[in-house]
Amino acid sequence: MFDKAKQLYQLQKKAREIKSQLKNTHIEAEDEGVTVVIDGEQNVVKVTLPELTNEKKEDLEKKLEKCFNKAVKKSQQIGADLMKDVMGPDFNIPGLT
Repeated sequence: MFDKAKQLYQLQKKAREIKSQLKNTHIEAEDEGVTVVIDGEQNVVKVTLPELTNEKKEDLEKKLEKCFNKAVKKSQQIGADLMKDVMGPDFNIPGLT
């Protein structure tokens, strides 16, 4: 019983460490000259646009949407990879193995 409680405490401690690490991690995604940077908590940090000479508003909106989605997916993958390392092969939770 105490072993499980200790395991849970250690897991919570490691999760807090990972959250702190993710907050300081910046993920960049680029698509057709548009760059989006988000942090590991999936907050947008910076958006960089190309020169807008005759570019239509709809095209720019689509590029931004694609770029945001790429950045979020990268962020989710980094978080998932870090959590898999914490859980390890001995921590059996369906869907994480």
